[in-house]
Amino acid sequence: MPIRNIVLVHGNFVDGSGWQGVHDLLTADGYRVAVVQNPTLSLDGDVAVTRQALDGLDGPAVLVGHSYGGVVITEAGRHPAVETLVYITAFAPDAGESVGSLIADPPPGASLPPILPPVNGLLFLDRDKFAASFAADVPAPLAAFMADAQVPAGVDAINGAVTDPAWRAKPSWYLVAADDHMIPPAAQRAMAERAKSTVSETPGSHAVFLSHPETVAAVISRAAQG
Repeated sequence: MPIRNIVLVHGNFVDGSGWQGVHDLLTADGYRVAVVQNPTLSLDGDVAVTRQALDGLDGPAVLVGHSYGGVVITEAGRHPAVETLVYITAFAPDAGESVGSLIADPPPGASLPPILPPVNGLLFLDRDKFAASFAADVPAPLAAFMADAQVPAGVDAINGAVTDPAWRAKPSWYLVAADDHMIPPAAQRAMAERAKSTVSETPGSHAVFLSHPETVAAVISRAAQG
């Protein structure tokens, strides 16, 4: 029987409202969808919020993470309600790895996320570079709003390390965004291969959940049915 519960976990610098297009497509298909609102101040805090959402479910779930949300689902995914993990152009760390460690040594020629130096333990992306790096295929007015409405990321979230990666125990799916300038596509493919994920690839920016919600929803639905 297909899984009917979907839990969506957003990444850094945005909030859960960006999932609306994916949410609407999945709920129209009969799924019960929960959208986690991460504080994104620490990995432990975000994992706690995600586990609270999983505690409230009435059956098994697909746990979905975008970007830094992939770190959250990798740590929270050992929850007994989670049957399958889905990574949407996301980090899929192994034990001891964090966003900070995974971006510390980029491959030659890779685009670097325009993260500004921390202020009081909080990080933002350079507003002038936000659209090109994060949301290049999102309508320009929306990308500009996203740049102005950034949710700060805590240094403790960026440096939060995974202890027991759920992908080692549970099946996973991975959607590679081929035009991503935040997480290099080559790095996405490498993490997906390591996790033995079922991989698909689509043209799209780091904000593929906004620009191509049909593609993202279809991957999640296949994972639920698989």
